[in-house]
Amino acid sequence: MKQYQEKIIKILEKKGQEFLNKPYKEIDFFKDDKKTEKEIKNRANKLLNNLKIYPHAFVLACIMDSMINAEEAWLIPYKVSKQINGFGFVKLSKLGKKEIKQIFKKEKVPRFWKRKAEYFYNAIQKIKKDYDSDASKIWKDNPTSCVVVKRFLEFDGVGRKIATMATNILYRNFKIKMKDNHCIDVSPDRQVKRVFERTGFIPKNASDDELMYCTRELGPEYPGIFDLPVWEIGRKYCHPKNPECIKCYLNNYCPKILSDCSRPKT
Repeated sequence: MKQYQEKIIKILEKKGQEFLNKPYKEIDFFKDDKKTEKEIKNRANKLLNNLKIYPHAFVLACIMDSMINAEEAWLIPYKVSKQINGFGFVKLSKLGKKEIKQIFKKEKVPRFWKRKAEYFYNAIQKIKKDYDSDASKIWKDNPTSCVVVKRFLEFDGVGRKIATMATNILYRNFKIKMKDNHCIDVSPDRQVKRVFERTGFIPKNASDDELMYCTRELGPEYPGIFDLPVWEIGRKYCHPKNPECIKCYLNNYCPKILSDCSRPKT
């Protein structure tokens, strides 16, 4: 069993390194979204990718990415921009909490929209106060990965999952320079946990801490290198029910005798 797991880790590390080595290309935050109109997705992507002018759009979208589908969270800055005719930070910072709640209600932000509106408002005020209205100062000047994760954790509504996800996207996709990548963990997403469970690296119903320390042991220099490859496997193939094992590139090495991938799991 150990030799299979060693093979799996090598495959995942290679895949993760391939993602890391790719030059920056505009990120498609909606590639798996089949519902949203193409033009809306294009405009939302342009906003989220423009770290030079609208770094706060990416930060605010990350903060929204909990308790709802990721694609719904990524759309929120664009929806707000429609209502205020732009997304410049000065204009954004003039919005009161009540106004933001009205926008969230009008744009039909799903689930816990009142709480999310408060997080959105509080984040704007924090960026204004702590980062001189420039959200890019969260990651500017080549900080350590630990500092970037910590700064995201200081925003209301942000836990380990969002903080590590945001830092990893900045490092891996946006190619933001950091002194190290030791503190970029995998995000304890349900997709990631399912794959690590079924491949036998963590027990069923493992805690987020168990997952985190498992990946730190497997890849201490950059634990987050496993994040995107494993997340994509969970999203595309390793479904909770009826997993498409034959399509997964880990199929020949997945220890089904332990995880029983053929049996539906939740």
